[in-house]
Amino acid sequence: MCGICGEIRLDGSAPAVTAIDQMTARMTSRGPDDMGLYMRAQMGFGHRRLSIIDLSTHAQQPMVDNGLGLGIVYNGEIYNYRELRDELIAKGYAFFSHGDTEVILKAYHAWGEDCVKRFYGMFAFVIWERDTGRVFCARDRLGIKPFYYTNSGQAFRFASSLPALLAPNDLPREIDPVALHYYMHFHSVVPPPHTMVKGIFKLPPASTLVIEPNGQRRESVYWQVDYAPDPQERSEEEWEALTLTALRRAVERRLVADVPVGVLLSGGVDSSLIVGLLAEAGQHGLQTFSIGFESVGEEQGDEFQYSDVIAQHFSTTHHKIRVDAERTLPAMQACVRAMAEPMVSHDVIGFYLLSEEVAKHVKVVQSGQGADEVFGGYHWYPPMLTSTDPVQDYAKVFFDRDHADYARLIQPEWVEEDYSRQFVEAYFKRPGAATAVDQALRIDTQVMLVDDPVKRVDNTSMAWGLEARVPFLDHDVVELAARMPATLKVGQGGKYILKEAARRVIPAAVIDRPKGYFPVPALKYLRGDYLNWVRDIMNEPVARQRGLFQTSYVEQLFAAPEEHITPLRGSKLWQVALLEFWLQTHGVG
Repeated sequence: MCGICGEIRLDGSAPAVTAIDQMTARMTSRGPDDMGLYMRAQMGFGHRRLSIIDLSTHAQQPMVDNGLGLGIVYNGEIYNYRELRDELIAKGYAFFSHGDTEVILKAYHAWGEDCVKRFYGMFAFVIWERDTGRVFCARDRLGIKPFYYTNSGQAFRFASSLPALLAPNDLPREIDPVALHYYMHFHSVVPPPHTMVKGIFKLPPASTLVIEPNGQRRESVYWQVDYAPDPQERSEEEWEALTLTALRRAVERRLVADVPVGVLLSGGVDSSLIVGLLAEAGQHGLQTFSIGFESVGEEQGDEFQYSDVIAQHFSTTHHKIRVDAERTLPAMQACVRAMAEPMVSHDVIGFYLLSEEVAKHVKVVQSGQGADEVFGGYHWYPPMLTSTDPVQDYAKVFFDRDHADYARLIQPEWVEEDYSRQFVEAYFKRPGAATAVDQALRIDTQVMLVDDPVKRVDNTSMAWGLEARVPFLDHDVVELAARMPATLKVGQGGKYILKEAARRVIPAAVIDRPKGYFPVPALKYLRGDYLNWVRDIMNEPVARQRGLFQTSYVEQLFAAPEEHITPLRGSKLWQVALLEFWLQTHGVG
């Protein structure tokens, strides 16, 4: 797990060494163990290393194989790298390191652009060809690892985070009006290629990008999830068995490391099942981590009662991290600085503070992100089984507001088309998902999941040099769930088949509990110091000068903040303030 960046000049000039150095330095937290720079002709690359596999200097990056005429900068983990390494050795390749970076390099030489189809893992990498000048960029199937870029026509720059691209301070910092609409509607999800900064883009998941020496670019999609029903008739028991088999493999794959691997244990069925499967695989002395916040009114701030059940049942070394309001608020500035893009979910500060503590004990953790989207755990899925207007029904429960409300909130010069509604309509019409519930599951798995929960975990964990692995996003697991009858996923309130399979592994007490989430009540019910802090953000001179929001609407939010809650239980005032604070923190707009 690392931070990567670079510049490919398209005008024949030399790369900006200072800019590459600044981008690399901005990602120190992503790779605190080492750094490297490499310059050649019109190309320059930077790398920050978090040592997980092959801790020796042989695996340092940027990595260059002079015999093959190839070089690479890479962020991620390839879990099947040992099998691929053996296959490549059988083909005659010789290795000088024992990690996965060199495997990617030689896999590209052996199989070309199709090498990505052989990888199990999470990755974003750039390979350059010495003799042709061609550059090959790739991102993993579910977008677990980020890839941001900008292309001025004279140069192509890329980095693992958007703030790293802004570090040289030579790019425009205008707000993208399309991304602004997405943020305010689609629960802060901004689908690729857009980002909040106009002119900075992100490579979509499951995509590759080829850049020729003359500047020509070619983007390709190498993987898609097919939600067509499995042609083979299977019983419920067979689906349960298949689910457990796929998850066992996914969890075991993510044990590949030369350092200990822990688990983020929320106490829900997803993270609990990961602990159970690891224990089943023979892992002893497993370290697990949970976090809890102060309650506000009747809103509980922790779920320790459930994580305790799992920790005791499987005899883990359990760490319960309690966070009071006095600690949460001062951490917000550093948390927002770690956000590659503005993320409104209350979970962000939770994961940020949790990662800070976890990183004191381990460098790698497994996490339960993705189970709700893949196995149908959210409350909006069951009603979709009988939906006659899928787009409307989905928007009603997931969108934070409609376009008319947006027009009341945002200044008129920023109000353009109903981009979010148009995006969902177009995505639902794509072939490969015939039913309304499958259309909702697909957009959540391939869009919402990538740019909300997965990005949240990557940004907050990497802020502390912690690698988070997500077995529910193993592509074999995702493909299996997609073929499964929707009723088995969303039945009985959601995640039916996963819960039934889990009964074979973990106590029923954490399976039959009410669905929880990462609660941070202080950000939902803004009171006291939190409300004053938000008021200060909105009253900053730069905020008033920007004039993004209509004053009358914001005043209504301040007058009764607890009355303005989105369908997904978020504070509309926090949504506005978080965006404004992110813009101020990163000097955008």
